[in-house]
Amino acid sequence: MDLKKVSAEDSAEKKQMMCIELKKEIIEKHDQGVHVIDLAKQYERSTSTIYTILKQKESIQATAPAKGVKIISKQRTSIHENMEKLLMEWLTEKQLAGDTVTKAIICKKARAIYADLLQQTPGTSMDEASGEPFKASRGWFKNF
Repeated sequence: MDLKKVSAEDSAEKKQMMCIELKKEIIEKHDQGVHVIDLAKQYERSTSTIYTILKQKESIQATAPAKGVKIISKQRTSIHENMEKLLMEWLTEKQLAGDTVTKAIICKKARAIYADLLQQTPGTSMDEASGEPFKASRGWFKNF
């Protein structure tokens, strides 16, 4: 019996996360009566993945993340979501104007927008928002 070798590309492709928009689409189709097994085949995912998405239905539907966001985290507040949306608008404006934007500039602007939103939101402080101040780290930038 020959064992099939799985390349790094194949395994990365299968482990790729689904964005929130796709999860909402799966939930919507399930609500319309499509069976879990059919959804699993259509989206090339395991049935357990589909069941997990359906189990998290309320939290998925309650979010309005920036385009392409894949993970719902308890550390991500609505301030994070708003900051990323505003940052994307700012970035689009800069690109349309033909300005050069570096990683350092983007991170600096993200911290500034976050600080502004934090001040505008009544009853929040750095500690209440996420436990610690927003740092615009390399990990955040990579995911953004």
